[in-house]
Amino acid sequence: MSRSIITGIDIGTHHIKVVICDAREKIGDKNQPKVIVASMVESRGLRHGYIVNIADVIESIKHAVSEAEKKADVKVRRAFISIGGIGLGGVTSTSSVVISRADLEITALDIKRVHEQSEKDIPPVALLNKKIIHSIPTQYKIDGKVVLGKPEGMRGSKFEIKTLYITCLEQHLNDMIQAVEDAGVSVQDVMASPVAASLVTLTKSQKVAGCVLTNIGAETVSIAVFENNMPVSLEVFPLGSTDITNDIALGLKVPLEEAEQIKIGAITGSSYPRKKLEEIISARLSDIFDLIEAHLKKIGRNGLLPAGIIITGGGASLSGIEEMAKEALRLPSRIAVVNLGLSEKQSFRDSTWAVAYGLCILGAHADEDLPIDTSSRIFHNSKRTIVAWLKQFLP
Repeated sequence: MSRSIITGIDIGTHHIKVVICDAREKIGDKNQPKVIVASMVESRGLRHGYIVNIADVIESIKHAVSEAEKKADVKVRRAFISIGGIGLGGVTSTSSVVISRADLEITALDIKRVHEQSEKDIPPVALLNKKIIHSIPTQYKIDGKVVLGKPEGMRGSKFEIKTLYITCLEQHLNDMIQAVEDAGVSVQDVMASPVAASLVTLTKSQKVAGCVLTNIGAETVSIAVFENNMPVSLEVFPLGSTDITNDIALGLKVPLEEAEQIKIGAITGSSYPRKKLEEIISARLSDIFDLIEAHLKKIGRNGLLPAGIIITGGGASLSGIEEMAKEALRLPSRIAVVNLGLSEKQSFRDSTWAVAYGLCILGAHADEDLPIDTSSRIFHNSKRTIVAWLKQFLP
């Protein structure tokens, strides 16, 4: 496979999505790689993002990759993968160090020291059975004052840092990597699903002003809160659009397959009370938005994100979800749109492709010291290194 070919694999509870891009061809003004093909197959062996049957997951990945290979006429040997599920989470740590030089100038060594101290100060219980996959500095302070720019070269006596650490259950991470590699694909790097989706679905102005990116998947809902052009919080909840399907099946006394068709608005042979259906869907969506509102209140951002809530994932296609989100969270609301730059016949504007395409954008910049849309710098280590992504955000 040519080095210019980049593959992103989004392994979800309901579907596995594979996007193959050509890094030599760019689209739009963001210098993003052009998509050759996007392929999706049903996944098996996962619950709430966890692997419960690794043999089924391996076969599902093989099937998804094989379908993409046939359409693209290329051989996929390596790929960037996403990690999600209820084992994903975020923890914030604030630490400080005393400047080492006699003239009080902050050096690269001081920055390294404060990063190391920040990681040491994470409560041990927060890292129990977990591995840090992303380390994101969200704020620097010198003598109590926020630094608006690079701290290196500035002077002061006390140097502080606030860092968001995105973590994942170590066993889940190892199982996911093993499944992909047992399927014959070498893992180049791993990225948290909400962060990968943000590379595609959010604009810089939205991330600067403040917004919450919400991915409503089959069995999980993940949220990532952005402010000042960087993620400041991440959370995953153990419910999703499958719960809505189950509620419809119970409420309308119909088979699961028919309930799924009713949920997505497909025409079915049975008649059902429209008002009751709306009540069933609204009740479950209210539960989801209540959880999001509680998290925003916990971090002091409820009602205070000017760019509002951006909804992505399979659940984003539910009728009336924008208006419900707007009322429940008292924030502007919209559905994310992803344009993969394919031909009209192959065009995928569905936001469910956001994570897989975001992984390809990661891959396009992995070996370069170049800022992406988020003003971040991504450094790519060896393919076996899991903590391979260090995001240097500067306020």
